[in-house]
Amino acid sequence: MFKFSEIVGHEQIKEHLQAAIRDKKPFHAYIFEGEVGVGKETMARTFAAGLQCQEEGDKPCTHCASCRQFESGNQPDVVWVQREKASIGVDEIRQQLCNTMDIRPFSSPYKIYVVPEAELMTEAAQNALLKTIEEPPEYGVVILLTSNIDQLLPTIRSRCLVMEFRPLSNYVVEEFLRTHAHVPDYLAKTSAAFAQGNIGKAMRYANSEDFIDRKDHILFLLRCMNRMNLPDMMALIRELGTRREETRDYIDIMALWYRDVLIFKATKNLNQLVFKEESSYIAREAEHRSYEKIEEILQAFEKAKMRLKANVSFDVTMELMLLTLKD
Repeated sequence: MFKFSEIVGHEQIKEHLQAAIRDKKPFHAYIFEGEVGVGKETMARTFAAGLQCQEEGDKPCTHCASCRQFESGNQPDVVWVQREKASIGVDEIRQQLCNTMDIRPFSSPYKIYVVPEAELMTEAAQNALLKTIEEPPEYGVVILLTSNIDQLLPTIRSRCLVMEFRPLSNYVVEEFLRTHAHVPDYLAKTSAAFAQGNIGKAMRYANSEDFIDRKDHILFLLRCMNRMNLPDMMALIRELGTRREETRDYIDIMALWYRDVLIFKATKNLNQLVFKEESSYIAREAEHRSYEKIEEILQAFEKAKMRLKANVSFDVTMELMLLTLKD
């Protein structure tokens, strides 16, 4: 369990949530919004544990009965809504949240519900939730975690307090990797640069035994895609792994490379590039592609990640993305 003092960045959000704990006045519904890995879940865990903490002073204390229950996953008054399918259906929201909100907390001041990937709620599920957060009991707190707030109904958004989690500076991420995760300097610098302010990504990159190798494979594909046919590109992609988390990471690296293409096309400034060592290839791609095509490619990367999240076939998702690169 993290204490607020151990969470890197997001200072204004931390101050607001700590004040809500200290004054015993949490809002009835929050939206924690930001990309995957930026720290939403860590903050939600710390906030929920702090609200239920039984000690005085800085909360969560990490050692009272409630904090120990929370750490072991057995805090009876903190519920993490689970999903079994690609979406969060109305039955799951009703059974795990709406139908139990009226039951008073067993041993804590609040009944807290956390909904990960809240953007996956169906419209029916969101409407069921809406009825609950419109007139919640005084002890009820709902925290929606989302990487795509636009997928939430305007009526949901209007009844929640939105906390926007922005990327951290590369320097802050690099220092965290060095001092807290004890990552070697060269790997901390590389991981922070590619993570672009996302501490979750940076930790995955730094802890991956083959991150540098996978990055080099991706760069090879991007350099040589005009000389490769689709089956060869698919074979290389499969070598990198088909797990969703791995796939999302290397799609992000592709998107970062094309972001450099877009920046160089607009500014001709090498100092703004993440992949400075790739400048000759990036300059060639910038000359070859129109602004509209670069934007189409960047959108294809986002569509691919959305398809993977929705459990669309890996091969179909990758082929559609690679075809956009080949056009």
